[in-house]
Amino acid sequence: MVLKAMDSDWENLPKDLLDLIFERLELQSDYLAFSVVCKSWNSVAKNNCSQAGPMLLISSDKKDTWKLYDVTNDKVLDLRLRLSNKRFSGSSKGWLVVVEENYAVTLMNPFSRVKGCKEKENSIISLPPLMHPDQSFKDLNHCLCKATISTYPILNADSCIVTVIYGDHDHFAFIRLGQDTNWTYIDDRGLQFPLVEEVVHIGDKVYAVNQRGRLLSFDITSESEIKCKNFSEEVKNSLRMSSKTYLLNSNEKGLLIVKRHANWEGNVLDGKAVTYKFEIFELNFDKHEWIEKETLDDAALFLGNNSSVFVVASKFPGCQPNCIYFNSDWHPANWGPEDFGVYNIKTQSISKPYTTTAMALLGRTTRPAMWVVPTSRQ
Repeated sequence: MVLKAMDSDWENLPKDLLDLIFERLELQSDYLAFSVVCKSWNSVAKNNCSQAGPMLLISSDKKDTWKLYDVTNDKVLDLRLRLSNKRFSGSSKGWLVVVEENYAVTLMNPFSRVKGCKEKENSIISLPPLMHPDQSFKDLNHCLCKATISTYPILNADSCIVTVIYGDHDHFAFIRLGQDTNWTYIDDRGLQFPLVEEVVHIGDKVYAVNQRGRLLSFDITSESEIKCKNFSEEVKNSLRMSSKTYLLNSNEKGLLIVKRHANWEGNVLDGKAVTYKFEIFELNFDKHEWIEKETLDDAALFLGNNSSVFVVASKFPGCQPNCIYFNSDWHPANWGPEDFGVYNIKTQSISKPYTTTAMALLGRTTRPAMWVVPTSRQ
């Protein structure tokens, strides 16, 4: 009886006591586990404004169940997330972006859907179907290639903008959560801008990059028709056509392009791409050109099938500076689930310092793993 009384009273512990518990936490994964216990514990986590580093979301053997791997601290969290087996088209601000069968877009907060915990309010945001009048989609994978969110969709709903790449990697659309009832489709006619890889938000501007490193920009205003314009030409002096190009906002101060190079191993039908090198370029806004970077200094990058993440490594215990954490990316060809690791920029070497449990999960998964940034904010 005593145990039952104690078990039922976790949510009503005094705030001073919860503050003391929170102060004793050391690992980022412990902050996350603390924040999902219940509403009162989450409130304490919000007030302390602790931001966890990126973690890897990996599908488990059980249906609709995913696990989190804290890569920097080499720990698989005992935290099961109730998520569908639909394709996630993006991960941004701690939320996942999902395309439904009718091409409607759904934002889902995975950290509000923990098994064994009560599902939090506002953990799902439904958006209207994505269907441009001039575009017919063959399947869901071609419908929405990638998506990103400008800010926290519940906390800052009036200023939150969801931007997507749709079609055959060559069209854009956006919706303002607190203002719009339908998607706005960007006029990109005549730009000849194929193979768009990623979009990022900086202020009221959105930037998009294609596989060769050419950059587009457009302002999100109240105008009825928003047009794209070229902002920079292709990256020069790169090794060759990269297997993948990523665009990152470096702490709201600038833009980075990262080109990922891979070799194809095996035959055409059942071979796989294996990453061997990365190149980094920084945008000179005044000259509108890309300058190669030899080091990230105290920064670390997390790249994969989502909106890529830039962090200051010293803020997250265990995070390796001047390194790129990467996982297998979704691709029309076959990106094997084993194409992941940590790329050291100085030594140009790749290591896989992952636990045997995480390696086993990645080896069994049939779904692309994704980087997510846990947050107590919504």
